[in-house]
Amino acid sequence: MSEGTMQRRAQLDQGDQRDRRGKRLGRVLVCAAAVPVMLIAAGCSSDSGSGSGSDSADEGKSAAGGASASASPSPTVQAAAYAKLPEPCSVLAKKTLGDLVPKAKTSGKEGNSDDASSRGNCSWSSLDDNGVKGSQFRWLNVSLLRFDSDTTRGAGDEQAQEYYDKQVQTAQSAEGAKGVKSEPVTGTGDAATAVRYDLKKKEGSFKQQTVVVRVENVVVTVDYNGAGLAGEKTPSATDLLKDAQKAAKEAVAAVSSANGSAASSSPSASKSASPSKSAAKKN
Repeated sequence: MSEGTMQRRAQLDQGDQRDRRGKRLGRVLVCAAAVPVMLIAAGCSSDSGSGSGSDSADEGKSAAGGASASASPSPTVQAAAYAKLPEPCSVLAKKTLGDLVPKAKTSGKEGNSDDASSRGNCSWSSLDDNGVKGSQFRWLNVSLLRFDSDTTRGAGDEQAQEYYDKQVQTAQSAEGAKGVKSEPVTGTGDAATAVRYDLKKKEGSFKQQTVVVRVENVVVTVDYNGAGLAGEKTPSATDLLKDAQKAAKEAVAAVSSANGSAASSSPSASKSASPSKSAAKKN
């Protein structure tokens, strides 16, 4: 074999070796390039799974929170015991009216009310003329106020107690009142207080008696005064107070009866000696 032939064969062998090395390098690069793609795909798959799990957990918590919120009980308040009031001019018996206001019409004068089931009052006026000896004057008024239970304002009996205390304070601080005295009244309602005082007017000296009673969610106020006019003697404050207390007791019984319960079964029968805070202070 000639020298030139041997050189050409060597060159061909070297070229084949270069081609084989080039192909192997290409395959390595292709594989190397494929690895990041797989890692990226795996990474994306992992991130997607993690995000989905987190969202599901959040949604679960939100759902649980919503369920908890919806399950929370709404505020409640105990229902009021009495749902209505009696006719104010019918709360006293004819005999009682004959004793307290003998010359008055038994029908009385009913005050205006925009809600008869919640408030009402009736008054009677009596003038017993004894000629030259003068005359005896009497005035009687019964007012009723009922409170409904409300989630904002509270239970009806609690509202009634607040109003009861205010009524007693109002009676104790009446303008022109002299010799104000307060005392608890027993056997009537859940809380009862009597306030009495003297009141000087141009017509004469008046003896004022106010009895305030709370029975459940209703407040009854009885105002009763008397005077001896034109030379007639001044009536006894003690007698007037007894009459006012009698009227208050009848009015409370009428409230219970109007709501289908007898006076004897009312809680007032066993809890009646509670005076107002103001009465306690005065005494």
